[in-house]
Amino acid sequence: MASTKPSRLRRSTLGDDIYDVLRARILEHSMQPGDRVNIDALARELEVSQTPIREALARLESDGLVRKRPLVGYTVSPLLTRAEFTRMFEMRLLLECAAARWAAERATSGQRAAISAEAATSIAQEPDDAGGWRWHAAFTTHDARFHDLIAEASGNPLLRDGLERLHVHLHLHRRYFPYAHAGTTIEEHHRVAEAIEAGDPDAAEAAMRRHLTEACERQLTAFD
Repeated sequence: MASTKPSRLRRSTLGDDIYDVLRARILEHSMQPGDRVNIDALARELEVSQTPIREALARLESDGLVRKRPLVGYTVSPLLTRAEFTRMFEMRLLLECAAARWAAERATSGQRAAISAEAATSIAQEPDDAGGWRWHAAFTTHDARFHDLIAEASGNPLLRDGLERLHVHLHLHRRYFPYAHAGTTIEEHHRVAEAIEAGDPDAAEAAMRRHLTEACERQLTAFD
């Protein structure tokens, strides 16, 4: 996959631009898990000094996307092990089931409509999309947005922030997502959205629990 590079970095937001570029490369696997980050090469490529590169890497380290090791420097974080992946879903079950319940109780009419609209989003594959990579990227964006809308509607910013950090690690595994089961995922999203739209917290929590439990089982096949 081609690396992500803006045609021109805006000097007023240089640090944010570089952070966004490097984050996208990591999540797209242009920078592979385990790769060493060459700060000198990045500075030359992006035509900036090393300072904003190091600042961006410090932010990415906080996100858990890179690691800093003595005498080695920064490397891209490895993919989660099967045990780590399972523990991540255990945390998602705790947080996202609560988020769905609270969204059903607290969401505004606008937030309910946005969740339902996202669940109803149809993503068609383009004829020239060899391998379906653009479709995969669009579906990944849709899935992340759906879950984030629910977290936002929960009315708890700390919960939403915690989920965002968990989802960063999930994104690293997106290449191995069982896209053949995307239709099942969409159906599960519909059930969650319908319960939130109806203001039924018990049904929303149950639908989210079922969705995450089955999603975890589907994605664990990547470790086989």
